[in-house]
Amino acid sequence: MTTTLFILNDPPYGTERSYNGLRLAKALAKQPGQQVQVFLMGDAVACAKTGQRVPEGYYNAGDMVKMVATAGEVGLCGTCLSARGIEDGELVQGAARKTLADLAAWTAAADKVLVF
Repeated sequence: MTTTLFILNDPPYGTERSYNGLRLAKALAKQPGQQVQVFLMGDAVACAKTGQRVPEGYYNAGDMVKMVATAGEVGLCGTCLSARGIEDGELVQGAARKTLADLAAWTAAADKVLVF
């Protein structure tokens, strides 16, 4: 099993980095022998906020995080969540508050690390 860690930093909307990171994580998770972990930091923690309302036909970052979480593991920087006033109860299903120590452990264990 190959483990790939994705670290996302950009907000869910305004740039497409987090969108593309989530797309790639979702696609990679479908490949045989692949394990995916996604860690959201900085403004990327907003990707996992529930209740996002986007224009029809536009991607919903929260839905994408839920899809990735069903196939892998999604962690969010607890400090970044607190700084943005996002509570654990506001997170999409499958997304969990984590720490920098958790990210360090995921990084040390990963076969590949991709940063968006």
